[in-house]
Amino acid sequence: MIRPIGVLFAFAAGASAVLSGTVLAHHGIANFDLNKDIELTGVVTDLAFVNPHSWLYLNVASANGEATPWRCEMRAATVLKRSGWSQALFENGSQVRITGSPDRNEPNTCYLGTIVFADGSSMDRYGQLQKAAPAAPVERALRLANGEPNIGGDWAAEQRVMTDRRGISGALVPLGVAESLAPGELPAGTRAFPGARGTPESLAPDAIRTAWVRPSPVALTEAGKQAAEGFDGSSADNPRLRCEPTNILFDWTFDTLVNRITQQQERITLQYGFMGLERTIHMNLAEHPAGLEPALAGHSIGRWEDDVLIVDTMGFKPGVLSADAVTMHSDQLHVVERFTLDPQGRALRREYVAEDPLYFTGEYRGADTVLIADLPYESYGCDDRSYVSDGGAAAARPTPAQPAAAAAADEDETPWWMFWK
Repeated sequence: MIRPIGVLFAFAAGASAVLSGTVLAHHGIANFDLNKDIELTGVVTDLAFVNPHSWLYLNVASANGEATPWRCEMRAATVLKRSGWSQALFENGSQVRITGSPDRNEPNTCYLGTIVFADGSSMDRYGQLQKAAPAAPVERALRLANGEPNIGGDWAAEQRVMTDRRGISGALVPLGVAESLAPGELPAGTRAFPGARGTPESLAPDAIRTAWVRPSPVALTEAGKQAAEGFDGSSADNPRLRCEPTNILFDWTFDTLVNRITQQQERITLQYGFMGLERTIHMNLAEHPAGLEPALAGHSIGRWEDDVLIVDTMGFKPGVLSADAVTMHSDQLHVVERFTLDPQGRALRREYVAEDPLYFTGEYRGADTVLIADLPYESYGCDDRSYVSDGGAAAARPTPAQPAAAAAADEDETPWWMFWK
């Protein structure tokens, strides 16, 4: 049974007749109208427990008693596992009640905010299932036999959740921060996640495009601006929307997936949990070889200096620095990273500086931290089922990008990518 909550609306078959560029835009938060509520009661028919979005399929009884197939979008399987969710929760044939929000364009598609299971238990989208017992701390040596800091193992950034655990309103913040906030509360100095209930993006005439176009994190040259012209982050222009890695900076902590570091004397291998990006840091080279073959991950050489791993990377193929902020990089991109292990060996902090004399007028700087992972590393296995009209393909049809200036944030406002500030 379908029941609107507080807002009268219906899904008409004609909803799919809107402009194709909008229909085929990727399922980000803005694809759903979080300003509207919907409640569904139905029977589970299938669960796609996959990355980058899990999907719950169910039959919902219509007013005339006929079963209507619906599907509701959830978070990535790997992220749900970190929160304690499992496939066993969703038994085929069981009845569930879902409250959430409708897709703006796709009929019979919803954003799962809260689910109530047949036994009466319920879970919010960003809820954490209570585990039977906390995992015992992993014993690990702080240093290897050769005296180098031990950075090998599985690492993941702290989970990020919406302050409204239904995922309807509020900001996206680390789990530890969210636990101290009221539902939907915004920490001081932060803004609501673009597309969340009541945000300007969610109320814009073209909410999807408005939410996806954000200010660049670095000042661009004219060449950099020209390279970004026509780029649409909500389409197949965006590498992650066609199940491909973006770059060595963005992918390390995106979606807080589990990464693996394998540390050897002559090389350190980094396997990224997101999209399976893999790179090798050559510890036995003082300089990059001549005639490098350009690669997505570039060519990395490293050295230890006062217990800090300094990694120098160049030899990149031209690519995307930030799809959300419509920022490209050229083959002149040069990245320097500094990895530092905390005294207890439980957290690994990375600071980075990226320069691109062709596309950037200045430096792109940032930092992130990963912790000893609560789950083992696993391959990503991208299976993007976000599209009905495109047959489940993991790419959307490119559409003209909105000028970045139209979405520029106030200079005094904390940039969107610093949502934890």
